[in-house]
Amino acid sequence: MNTPAQPAAAAETGEATGAPAQLAAATGLEIRIPSGPVLLRPATLTVAAGRITALTGASGSGKTTLLRALTGHLPDGATVTAGTLTVLGHDPTALAAEELRLLRRTRVAYVGQDPGSALNPRMKVRDLVAETAPGRLDRKAVLELLREVRLPVDDGLPDRRPTAVSGGQQRRVALARALARTPEILLLDEPTAGLDTALRDEIADLLRHLASSHDLAIVMACHDPELVAACADDTVSLSAPSIPRARRPRDTGNEDERRPDPQSAPAAGIAARAVDVAFRSRAGVQQALAGVDFTAEPGSRTAIVGPSGSGKTTLLRVLAGLHRADSATLTLDGGLLAPHARKRPRAHQHRIQLVPQNPLDALNPSRTVGAQLERPLRLHTDLTAAARSARIAELLAQVGLPADFQARYPTELSGGQRQRVSIARALATGPDVLLCDEITSALDPETATSVMDLLTRLNAEQRMTIVLVSHELHLVAAYTDTVHLLHDGRLTAYGPTHELLPTA
Repeated sequence: MNTPAQPAAAAETGEATGAPAQLAAATGLEIRIPSGPVLLRPATLTVAAGRITALTGASGSGKTTLLRALTGHLPDGATVTAGTLTVLGHDPTALAAEELRLLRRTRVAYVGQDPGSALNPRMKVRDLVAETAPGRLDRKAVLELLREVRLPVDDGLPDRRPTAVSGGQQRRVALARALARTPEILLLDEPTAGLDTALRDEIADLLRHLASSHDLAIVMACHDPELVAACADDTVSLSAPSIPRARRPRDTGNEDERRPDPQSAPAAGIAARAVDVAFRSRAGVQQALAGVDFTAEPGSRTAIVGPSGSGKTTLLRVLAGLHRADSATLTLDGGLLAPHARKRPRAHQHRIQLVPQNPLDALNPSRTVGAQLERPLRLHTDLTAAARSARIAELLAQVGLPADFQARYPTELSGGQRQRVSIARALATGPDVLLCDEITSALDPETATSVMDLLTRLNAEQRMTIVLVSHELHLVAAYTDTVHLLHDGRLTAYGPTHELLPTA
């Protein structure tokens, strides 16, 4: 039975009698970076066999930090400053290296927010699944695992590489890899981020099946209340540390030097004609895009929507010059646009910016936020050091983060905070076209709305053309004016959002 969320990290324990075996517990657990930010305020939870526990809370509340603590993998420099933690009879943060490796290898499995980044792009799906098993898995066992996570095995998918499967399929491949370890506890970070409603419901059903059929304890960080309602037995609500309200920096007296002039050039339009993309493997050819046309008029807010695997991200990467199509004609402001970003002149490179779904694709974990925002300013602007510093503070304020975040490293931020830094980095050079791939998928509803409000403001004030890939149709309906509908790699409709998504 589902249970309502409780405030301030209070955990719900279920029935007092006949309770399943307790596998892990945290009591008043606090995690922080000494002389730095609090990553997790005191939290309490109980993890039981056969039950699904949902961790909820706003961006920055510590959901991912708590999941990582259960594996004994704290962010760099972080430490437990209060409370207790036990996992399968051990404190994972105090285990010796060899014991911790054994725990992660055979008893506790973790699937992060962007599981695709953990999949070796050179390996086939079948080999990726087999490599995590404690013993040798034969072909039959691998196929059975893929079937269990609802992946097709008769269409050549086991012989494809991760780049030739959709984001939703990558998530389920990562889940199959986790199950290959035969764990007792499965930890999932935003398991349905970036997935359409139908696939989200399928994942909810799958998680219930795994919990009951394997007597598996599942702990998932989740901002999607519908997923929580559909499959969670217990809910732990985490409260975020208070963050000072971000304010715009004071005027330095040289506004023209601090930021690009949005009136210096007309709004830009980007288009693609007859886009064909195929992924090839020994199993055959998978057509990702077939004759797709795309148009984002100057100053428009254009969406690309469709079910998982329909080719949305592939199309966005073609526009960004990160994936060369087999055939296509790309244009910017009506002039030809080189198919590969490295072949584009610097003016085109800074005018078109991509915000990926996974902010770790854009952020270097070894460099501070400030250093990463400064780099594009040094490469693409003539700003002085003082003006760059002011611009960095302004960029952080634009995405709702205080200026002192520039001293933090990405590992010290929540997933939602990293996403906002990734957006700030893309905005650093004042692009004319901003390509956004599921940028709200890992954000709580309030933060997602604030990010979309920011994009709308940039569109209005700076005439920035926004291209948005999203499964969140309520946001598409509220914040875009035109929409492209994709299905199985083909464009099925294009037109005003209010006409094509009237019930979204």
